[in-house]
Amino acid sequence: MIAAKRFWRDVVVADRTILLDGRVLKTPARAELLLPTDALAVAVADEWRAVDGAIDPRAMPLTGLANAAIDRVAPDVAAFVRGLARYAEADLLCYRAAHPTALIAAQGEAWDPPLDAARSRYGIDFVVTAGLAHVDQPAATVARLTAAVAGRDAFHLAGLSPLVTLSGSLVIALALADGAMTEQQAWETAELDELWQVEHWGEDMLATAAREDKRRDFRAASRFLALLD
Repeated sequence: MIAAKRFWRDVVVADRTILLDGRVLKTPARAELLLPTDALAVAVADEWRAVDGAIDPRAMPLTGLANAAIDRVAPDVAAFVRGLARYAEADLLCYRAAHPTALIAAQGEAWDPPLDAARSRYGIDFVVTAGLAHVDQPAATVARLTAAVAGRDAFHLAGLSPLVTLSGSLVIALALADGAMTEQQAWETAELDELWQVEHWGEDMLATAAREDKRRDFRAASRFLALLD
């Protein structure tokens, strides 16, 4: 497949839409790409200005997330909420190592504080276990975390989604989205197991490249949410 190439000269922001040579930019589903904030509109426009030659969607993550908000999330917000809320039933932070002792201690130091903060904020509790066997979380926990997700619009949900899926933790994603954790703190918390393994056993080039891709997507989603406020 031949990549599409830049066909426009000018990129202009007008009433939170993007104009390419005077034509309104549209989503893949042909909806008008109307952005909810001036800051996001400017940032998306900058992605289109930066295109040099072939269009690479990987270099335009904000555009991609905005497209997702309009084309994928907005048509059925309730279904999208249900998909994200399922992570409340099996949050990364609730599944701890059985050994070695050093890793158990590191997980407790990094993962207990965000769980405690969520307990306090939402009035909930968590069942924490050692190993990967599924444990049921209290119904109230799942219900209140679901409500925390459901209170967001399509654009905030589009930004929240990769934070949840990349981290495996709804607790971490909500804390980052709501300003209770920085992007760096959230990333290091979510990647604790992998970073611990690298520190002790090293890492090959393929794993390093995969982590860098994941890191880029995580950072882009965090920035997308920041541009909505």
